[in-house]
Parts: sequence; structure tokens; C-alpha cells
Amino acid sequence: MRKRLVCLVLLSVTIAATALYDSGKALATEAEGYKSTSLALGHFREIEVTSTFPRGGNAVGDEQAWQSQQQAKGLSDVYVQSNTWAPGGSTGWHTHPGHSLIIVTAGTVTDYEGHDPECKPHVYKTGMGFVDPGGDHVHILRNEGDVEAKTIAVQLIPANAVRRIDVADPGNCHF
Repeated sequence: MRKRLVCLVLLSVTIAATALYDSGKALATEAEGYKSTSLALGHFREIEVTSTFPRGGNAVGDEQAWQSQQQAKGLSDVYVQSNTWAPGGSTGWHTHPGHSLIIVTAGTVTDYEGHDPECKPHVYKTGMGFVDPGGDHVHILRNEGDVEAKTIAVQLIPANAVRRIDVADPGNCHF
């Protein structure tokens, strides 16, 4: 009787694990009409840097000194990525373990955030930049225009981490 119970429990665990593994893969959204190419990868030790620009050098009407801070405990990898979308292309829903600085170099990309129940588009055109905070920030980038779109992204992530994590459609946007 005990042997039957052990077999039944093991079979149940195997079925549940298989179902969860397969369903996670099926729910992830895939990129379409999108290509990302690594241009460079650098390995860094701990980072702690603060830069300020004194008051006298500010833009007209700007009364605050400019300041930038970056701190990373532990080893980090920094990627420089070239991203290209065909018209109608999409990254699929995803996140990254660290943040990214993104510059649009051609066309227009539209960012939708997984936590936004209204699915508001954030539109970025050539010459504009934006920050993807990474972590639990799930998003999708789409080219909703009729010409190719391109970006350059600089990504700071924990050393040896997966650079991109595909996730399930959060269900807030209906495209």
C-alpha cells in the first residue's frame, strides 16, 4: 500500500511539473519582425560613480545642477545592443534583470508596459531616448509605423545573467 502511495505521489508531481513547464513556454510571447544583435559586451567589477555638472554650466533657465549616480554591488555585464524592427514588428513581452538606456536611431518605436491597465502607448521617435528600468518591469516594444525602426541599447545586468527574459502576455493590451 505504501509503495502505491509513493508511486502515485511521484506520478502526480511529474505531471504537475510537466504541465507547468509546458504551459510557461506556451504562454511566453515571441518576437516577430524583430532582430537584436550584440555589438559589445564588457565585464565590470563593482561600480560606484557620481558625476555632477556645476551650476554655471547649466542650460538656460535650469537652476539645478546636473547629477548622475550609478552603483552596482557585485560583478556586472554591460551589453551594447543594436535592435531592428520591420514595420509591424514586435519584441514580444519581456523584461531584463537590469536597466537599459535606449536611443531610437531610425523610425519610431512604441513601448507598452505590462502593469498599465489602460495600455497607454509611449511613443519614441528618432533622436529620442528612454530608460527601461528592468527587474519586474514587463514591456513590449512595437514598430507601428510603415518604415524600419532601429535602436541602440546599453544594458547593465548582473554578471552571467540572462540578458532578456521572455514572459507571458499580461493581458492588458489587446493587439
